[in-house]
Amino acid sequence: MSATAPASPSASAARTAPFFAAYDALLARWPLPVEPVDVRTAHGTTRVNACGRRDGHPLVLLHGGGATSAIWFAIAPALAAAGHRVLAVDLIGDPGRSVHDGAALGGVPGLMAWLDAVLDGLGVQEADLCGHSYGAWTAVEYALHAPGRVGRIALLDPNNVFAGFRPGYLLRALPLFLPRRTADRARSYLAWESGDTPRLDADCREVYALGYADFPASRIVTGPRPTADRLRTLTAPTLALFAERSRAHDAHRVADATRRALPDATVTVLPGLAHHNLPAAGAEQVNRRLTDFLSQTKG
Repeated sequence: MSATAPASPSASAARTAPFFAAYDALLARWPLPVEPVDVRTAHGTTRVNACGRRDGHPLVLLHGGGATSAIWFAIAPALAAAGHRVLAVDLIGDPGRSVHDGAALGGVPGLMAWLDAVLDGLGVQEADLCGHSYGAWTAVEYALHAPGRVGRIALLDPNNVFAGFRPGYLLRALPLFLPRRTADRARSYLAWESGDTPRLDADCREVYALGYADFPASRIVTGPRPTADRLRTLTAPTLALFAERSRAHDAHRVADATRRALPDATVTVLPGLAHHNLPAAGAEQVNRRLTDFLSQTKG
C-alpha cells in the first residue's frame, strides 16, 4: 500500500483559509494601528503583532494554547495607552501566523531558546511579560530561564504553574486530543468551559475552533509544574489573576497556593469569569489591575 500523499499547497491553503479569515477579523477589532512584524529564528518565522509607542517599555503578550495573539484585542489597547510597546506573539507551532518550518523545538529548553531568539530579533534586551493559560506557564518558565531579561510578569489564570488541573477538566478536554478533529468539538468544549459565565466572544471562539480543526499545528511543548524550590528563585515581581469560575482548577485554592509559593506576589481572584473568557469578558477588571501593576517601579 502506498503512503498517502501530502496535501498540495493549494489544498492546504484552502483548508486554512477560514481560520486565517477568522484571525484577521479578530485582529481588525483592535482599535489602534497594529504593525505585523516577522522574526526569523532557527525554528521558523514568528509573527509578532506590535502596537503602542516604539520607545515604550516592551511588554510581551503570550496567548493561551490555540488562542493566537489576536485574543488580546480588549487588553492590548489599554496597555499601549499606558505607554507600553506591546508585542503580542503568535507562539511557534501553534495556530496563528507564525510558521514552524525550521528545527523542532525539542522540549522546554528549545521553547526558551526560541523566545530568546524572538527577543533578540526584536532588539529587546529586557521586557515585561503577560501570559494567559499556557502563555502564563511559558512566561514563568522564561522568567526562571532568563531572569535578567524579564522585568515584571503578569499571569492570567495560569495553568500547571502553582497547581495541576482538575481531573474532571482533563476528562472533559480529552476528546480534543482524539483524531478527526472538528470545529464543533472545540465549540462544544468552549461552551462547557464558560458554563453560566459570559460566553466566550464569538470571534475568539471561531479562531480557536477553526485553528483546532484545520490548522497544521505542531505538538505543543509542555513540561512539569515548577517545583517549590524553583519558584522560590523567581525574582520578577509577579501579578497573578485567577478566573473564579475556571473549570481548569479551583481558583481560590490555586490562589492560596500562589501566595504560599510567592509571598510577595499580588494575587487576586476575579469574580464571574471562566478560564477562556478572561481576556475578553474580564478586560475591564484585568486592564485596571495590569496597568497599575506594570506602572510600579521594580524594587
